[in-house]
Amino acid sequence: MLGTFQQSQIRIEVTASADAIHDSILHPAQLKKWLLGQNFPPEMPTELPPGFEFTTHTGPVSIHHRVEVVKPNCLRLLLSGGIDGFHEWYWGEGWVQSRLEGISMLPLNLGQTLSLVSLRQFLTTTR
Repeated sequence: MLGTFQQSQIRIEVTASADAIHDSILHPAQLKKWLLGQNFPPEMPTELPPGFEFTTHTGPVSIHHRVEVVKPNCLRLLLSGGIDGFHEWYWGEGWVQSRLEGISMLPLNLGQTLSLVSLRQFLTTTR
């Protein structure tokens, strides 16, 4: 993989319950609404289960995801393709934390920040 090793960890406050955050991250129907700029495959489960694999596309860049861990307040995805690494999500009442590490030519911190801002906006407007 070409690119640079990058790591970023961001935690934000959101006006939402842990259950609302859980549903927004683990239910692909909701995930598609706020994770902008990515095309998801049409066949997605109702909720992401461990072991599930899918590929998203951001323009010409494809990123393969493998769901490694799913818990009531945690999701860990192994990434390959446009990003070789992992993405972890943690959440609770009123907060979301995202940890991203990988090798990529993409600006991971910028994408991660935009995703968290989009999630916060989505949670604010769907209350």
